[in-house]
Amino acid sequence: MAQEPIHLPSALASFSEQWSPRIVTTVNDYDVRVTHVEGEHVWHVHDHTDEFFLVLEGELHIALREADGERTVVLGKDAVFTVPRGTEHKPYAPVPTQILLLEPTGTLTVGDRHDDVPDHVDATTGHRLA
Repeated sequence: MAQEPIHLPSALASFSEQWSPRIVTTVNDYDVRVTHVEGEHVWHVHDHTDEFFLVLEGELHIALREADGERTVVLGKDAVFTVPRGTEHKPYAPVPTQILLLEPTGTLTVGDRHDDVPDHVDATTGHRLA
């Protein structure tokens, strides 16, 4: 990983694919990823890790299936939320949105268990910036 500053707006401007994160840097054994999102992702679960979300622009809804039932958290610009490991969740962006994610290196975007992956969702462990 290059030891130069990363300008997040420039990183996001370097690609346009939705739900296809780019790894901007690593911290210990974690990837810091940015991506464009709009529309629905897929219901999925990360069995062994939490998933951290930071909304850079736009609005992100995260539906959660918890022991007490389903609920949805809504994140606006500059809001953060962590989905606990083992929690089934489905992100949704009603408008074009940019997010930053923090996950262990090698974490699949569709988790360890998931519904069918639609064509607009990139099932990946992240792509390096060009």
